[in-house]
Amino acid sequence: MQRILILDDEPDMLENCQRILSAAGYECLTTTEPAAALNLIENERPDLLLTDLRMPGMSGLEILKHARAIDPQRPVIMLTAFATIESAVEAMKAGAFHYLAKPFTMDQLKLTVERAMEQRRLAIENSNLRQQLRGVFGFENITGGSTALQQVLELVRKTARSDANVLVLGESGTGKELIARAIHANSERATQPFVPVDCASLPENLLESELFGHERGAFTGAMNAKPGLMELADKGTLFLDEIGELPAGLQSKLLRALQEREIRRVGGTRQLPLDIRVVSATNRNLKTLIPEGGFREDLYYRINVIDIPLPPLRERTGDVMLLAHFFLKKFTARTQVKIIGFEPEVMLALEAHLWPGNVRELQNVIERACALADGDRIALRDLPEHLRMPSQASEAASPPDLGARLTLKEAKERWVNQLESAYVTDVLKREGGNVSQAARTAGIDRKTLHRLLHKHSIR
Repeated sequence: MQRILILDDEPDMLENCQRILSAAGYECLTTTEPAAALNLIENERPDLLLTDLRMPGMSGLEILKHARAIDPQRPVIMLTAFATIESAVEAMKAGAFHYLAKPFTMDQLKLTVERAMEQRRLAIENSNLRQQLRGVFGFENITGGSTALQQVLELVRKTARSDANVLVLGESGTGKELIARAIHANSERATQPFVPVDCASLPENLLESELFGHERGAFTGAMNAKPGLMELADKGTLFLDEIGELPAGLQSKLLRALQEREIRRVGGTRQLPLDIRVVSATNRNLKTLIPEGGFREDLYYRINVIDIPLPPLRERTGDVMLLAHFFLKKFTARTQVKIIGFEPEVMLALEAHLWPGNVRELQNVIERACALADGDRIALRDLPEHLRMPSQASEAASPPDLGARLTLKEAKERWVNQLESAYVTDVLKREGGNVSQAARTAGIDRKTLHRLLHKHSIR
């Protein structure tokens, strides 16, 4: 039963409020003494406080501030026979839910209390939901102990506190969407929608309608009006995955929407207000696309208030072992398969691999091994062939010429490019040119593999 503390220095008012609210199903605690009310607030923790504004010894505003300091979600209703605009404004600024001027009717009292209790219920539900979201997408659930990853997580923690737009950078499979969801789940928008959009998977004509929505008759087949994904993300977070693939025409429309904080549906005339936080992700270097006209410079700075670079798995020292055990526990719990660990040579093979598909590739390898394992430990025979023996890709990817006076960053980029090209060529050869099978073997999707083929001019 919900409990209400009623404080008033007039015994008749106290008795009338108690009678009305008890009949409505509430448990009432009553007192005429402010000091006694403070004690009840501290020890009995009522769900709602009903207090007179003017009392000898202590004002209702002082009581209100004390009550909300203990429990900010507890609503407080102020009662007074001296109703003025100034006192009402002061009470609301201090955090009062409502203000009732004496005399008030029984229905006014009951309706105000019902609304206050509903607000408290929703506030508690939102708080619980936020805690659940943080449990699912909390930082502790992003597995890894490497210094590189911990530095990223510290940046993500700070980013979640703000409402700034974020650009997450990293290779395919590094967990860009997981980081975006962690930012959302640990922000003030956590109880509002998180809406992901894959900018690379939809053709331009459909992407505009998906993002901005459309009105009935806007184009052939538009039988009904449809809200866009940006509209659905209102008050929450919009995640634009692979934003580097966004067509030029849509880039200008997105920029305008973010600048004006409003959108117009395709075929519509009304401007709809928009309150969203944008988290974008890309595996491309957007800065290099700007001079070529591939990406708008003004949009780049609009989405990139804070940038979060994710390190590839090969740069996360020690995380391969941690992630392997994490995925093993995850897949065995799902399938009830009794596998307790890895043979020593398996861990050596996993640590030696360069993981061009990053965490996603490792996850696929462990899932495959769990499905094929016969004993209680994953053996070398349960791994894909390219992990069981030295890869032609590893042999082909020799370090770049260090006599070329390269910076560390330039040398690393050149080496990674050599590795990618050799690895993709090797996988395609072993899979007989079958792109779908090669993508599965590499632990990446077809779209990413096609991008690598184009990048390295592999036919």
